[in-house]
Formats: sequence, C-alpha cells, structure tokens
Amino acid sequence: MSAELKSKVVAFAREVGFDSCRVAACSPPPHANEFRTWLEEGAHGEMHYMKRGEEKRCDPQKVLRGAKSIIELALNYFHGAAADTAATTAAGAVGRIARYAWGDDYHDVIAAKLDKIDMFLREFGGEQRCYVDTGPILERDHAARAGIGWHGKSTMLVDERLGTWFFLAEILTTLELAADPPARDRCGTCARCITACPTGAITAPHRLDARRCISYLTIELKGAIPLELRPLIGERIFGCDDCLDACPWNRFAGVSRESAFAASRSTAGMALRDYLDLSDEQFREMFRHSPIKRIKRRGFLRNVCVALGNVGDESDLPALGRAARDAEPLIVEHARWAIDCIRERCESKVAIC
Repeated sequence: MSAELKSKVVAFAREVGFDSCRVAACSPPPHANEFRTWLEEGAHGEMHYMKRGEEKRCDPQKVLRGAKSIIELALNYFHGAAADTAATTAAGAVGRIARYAWGDDYHDVIAAKLDKIDMFLREFGGEQRCYVDTGPILERDHAARAGIGWHGKSTMLVDERLGTWFFLAEILTTLELAADPPARDRCGTCARCITACPTGAITAPHRLDARRCISYLTIELKGAIPLELRPLIGERIFGCDDCLDACPWNRFAGVSRESAFAASRSTAGMALRDYLDLSDEQFREMFRHSPIKRIKRRGFLRNVCVALGNVGDESDLPALGRAARDAEPLIVEHARWAIDCIRERCESKVAIC
C-alpha cells in the first residue's frame, strides 16, 4: 500500500504543477549540528526566527508528533534572462530584482497547491503540516536527503534538470511513504558560485555568512545597510542571483510552466527614480501580489536609494532630494548617502576632464 500510495502522491503533485516530488523519512536533519554552530556564530544576523525555531528545525517530530515522512516538492520559477540585467534607459537607471520575485508571491502560489495535496492525503487518513519557506524546518537538508538536489557550495540546492531555479515546499505527514535516495554531489572542483558572490558572503564551501549576503541586506535586514557594504550591492534592489547565475548546471534549466512567476511591469524595466515617488498606498497596490511587499515601502526605497547611489547620475538628484525629505528616517538617511555618492562621481568626472 505504501508504494501504491506514494505513486499516487507523486502523480498528484505533478498534476497540481510541481516539477519534482520525492520523500524523506521524518527524522532529524543530517546537518543539525552545523546549523546550531551557525547560529552560535551569529551568522544568521537579525533573522531571530531562526534561533527561536532552533529546536523544531533540528527535530521535525516537534513540528508534527507522529510524522513518518516528509514529502519534498520543487517548483521551477525560471523565466529566462530578459529582465535580469540592469540597464540605463531613457527614463533612467534600472535596478535588478532576483528572479524569484519577478512575478507573483511564491508563498501564495505554492500554498494553494499544497492545500490540494493536503486534502488528497487526508483521504488516506494522513495528518499534515505544509510549509513553503515559512515553517521551522531545515528544508534544504531534508530536500537533499530526498534527492530533490544536492547541496551546492553556495548552500543553494542544485538539481541536474532544474539547475538552481526552483522553490522548495514540504509536507510533513503521519503517513508512511518509502524514502527516496539522495542525489550525488556533482559540483566537483567548481567554485564559481563562491567567486561570483559580490560581498564574499560565501566564506567557504557550504558556509554562508548571512550578514554579508545581499539577499539578507536587501530583504531580512530591517535597519540601515552597513556603509562598507553599500557600494558592493550595485544596482540590486531586492535579492541577488549572482551565485545562482554562476552555476554551470543552469545551462540545462528550462522555462517554468507557472506563468505567475513571469516578470511584471513593476519588476521589469521601471526606472529606479520612479520608485521613489511611490506613496505607501501606491507601493502596496503595485506590489500587492509580489514578495517585495514583505519589506514594505521603507525597506524597498532604502534599497532603491542605495542602488542610485551606486549607478545613478545627476538626473536622479531631484527624486533623491524628495526622498531626503521623506517622513521615514530610514529612507532619508539612505537618500542623503546616495546624493553624496552621485555628487562625488560628478565632481570626479569634472576633475578628470
């Protein structure tokens, strides 16, 4: 019955849109000790939820008592390279947004699919807990154990078919399903992801200092971005794909079947300075379906100011001047920094000429 049920689950998962469905036993993750050490070193920065959920992350039985299996799911979000390169248009410099945030919020898209699988499993008497990047579980560890992919040196999971461009989701269930074997590590001697990191956040193979990661700085960090790291962020305004872009396995990646992840007008080609004129209401309306809404207007405009400080020119100064008078102190401070950066560049050009 277990083999037959598993076959049905895998088929149903593909029917609702997932690109991969595999199973791991519901037991402690293999790298629980490494995770604890990472927390002790403070490499998680201000992601305090990591520490709060430490015990559950190291023992999934504390998430769902009596769970026997973890169903691991992967969903491709790759939609090509058309919108991932920043440029300067007639309207001004354009920022760079990580691919996963080009379209609709993956939490909402995937949660709807998980609900369908949960209902399916209930028909067989299962009790479930479903997560998509929201629960106290070391998802990459369990996914690697199930063979969804292997641990890349960047700490991202790599699959030979999907490359690095996929979301993970988990279903803990009291149903017992046969576990799948892990995938073989196929990174070899390649270290392109480590070399590609703009801030040196990948301190060694499989070791990430989140406090230096651009995704952390532009999303998880709630306050001011450290001055010494701002120039390294470049034109990135939400997340970073550099270590993923560098992975050779991505040459095999195909375009996602999920149209909800395609780039929208708000994330493709909009001039950086135009974002600065968004009111709180306009920001919420523009990004109501996007994961960008998570960092709110203050966090997003902070990032935009940093990007303009790095790639903007004199034509961006009026918009930055207005931002420097914003009611939000975080935006004001970063706008003033950007203004100083642009003026210094302009003065340097004049001196050279």
